Amino acid sequence: MGQLWKLGAAASADKIRSGEIAPSELMADVLARVDEKNPELNAIVLSHAERATEQARAADDAVANGDDLGPLHGVPVTIKHNIDLAGDPNPNGVPAFANVMADENHPLVDRLQEAGAIVIGRTNTPEFSMRATTVNPLHGRTHNPWGDPISPGGSSGGAGAACAAGMGALHHGNDIGGSLRFPSMANGVMTVKPSSYRIPVYNGSATAERGPLAQEISVQGIIARHAADVRLATQIMAQPDPRDPNSPPVPWNGPDVPRRVAVTRDGAGYPVDAEINALIDQAADQLRDAGYEVIEVDTPSIGDAATGWFTTLTTEMKHLLDAPLREHGSETIQQIFDHYFEMSHLLEIRDHIVASGHRTALKRDWSRFLDTYPLVLTPFILRPFFDWDDDAQGLDAVRDLFEASVWSTGINYLGLPAGVIGTGFAGNRPAAVQIVGQRWREDLICDALEAIEDRNGILAPQLWARDSDG
Repeated sequence: MGQLWKLGAAASADKIRSGEIAPSELMADVLARVDEKNPELNAIVLSHAERATEQARAADDAVANGDDLGPLHGVPVTIKHNIDLAGDPNPNGVPAFANVMADENHPLVDRLQEAGAIVIGRTNTPEFSMRATTVNPLHGRTHNPWGDPISPGGSSGGAGAACAAGMGALHHGNDIGGSLRFPSMANGVMTVKPSSYRIPVYNGSATAERGPLAQEISVQGIIARHAADVRLATQIMAQPDPRDPNSPPVPWNGPDVPRRVAVTRDGAGYPVDAEINALIDQAADQLRDAGYEVIEVDTPSIGDAATGWFTTLTTEMKHLLDAPLREHGSETIQQIFDHYFEMSHLLEIRDHIVASGHRTALKRDWSRFLDTYPLVLTPFILRPFFDWDDDAQGLDAVRDLFEASVWSTGINYLGLPAGVIGTGFAGNRPAAVQIVGQRWREDLICDALEAIEDRNGILAPQLWARDSDG
């Protein structure tokens, strides 16, 4: 095995276009890395190695023939095992759904493949994709490459672990309350949770549409090690599709706005860990060095948004998800959902309508604030990352997890885009900061992530060096 697996997606595509490397060489090196690391991590639970090798050879021929090459020509990618890939099962971590087959691709799979990306496998997810860690009775537990007992995050924990370990540069995931950003912090990598509706969604294998709140606040995205790769893949996926009538024709690059960043340490009553605070200071200094005006100010309430997320989403889940979960879910996931419902104030129909109206007021407050401060530097998880089975340790553990995650769930409720970048460590575990942006301005967030990356570097080489020394 060589060193090609260490390359980012944009760098790999550039080298393929220039003829410096062949798609088959890149693919062979990445698959060798998968063979080396995946048995211990269990991040990729369905391999497409044989088909990917054939597709990489066809990509070699396209280069040799002088064909037009897509922006991701020959670049390996993984797809989370909860969206449709034609010919694959879509079990969502549930044994009873192991034979639910997809007849057509999810829109983002089409967009990535049209750009030349090659799917090498499917990454693990928890049952019903509804835990902040990644373990299920169908495929087992995904391990964090930084070591046990650290959780790999969830629900895109397979993607996060694969990314940090070097099993390719691009890894699809999704996020309803932190499922892209939890694994990015846990594994020391990065992502952008897009604005609501930004990336089209459609799973033909689904037997029913999701609830209205879930449709809006659950989004698709990419986990990667480099900001340039997050930018490239997210831009490719963010194209309207007729299968999703809510997907907007919004251009990627928006108008010029002030290079101004608000900084907040608001924990909504939860104390922010000292090492997390230090990472916020570090990122603020790095953004100032990059030419941003960085100002510490009070933001609109994130606590109200996080509370709104919890009460309205758990009410929707009680009506739409609880029955199949009781029929097909494990005892563990049922107990965790019991804690969710015990912690929540489940809403009657009138109160749910009122809460939906109040959500618009919260979004308006933030929209006005972001008109002055187009970017906001925030903590992400307010404490060091948790153990892999933390949410199975009882009601108090689940409550603490959500209270420490207000900057995750609250941002989903507001429908705003947010990037998370691993920048250091807290409690000797990977830790991160978050950049929130104006609606539809994922481009601004990627700019800020790139500025931080340029000055901070990425964490993955530290992991790889430690593994080599070991």
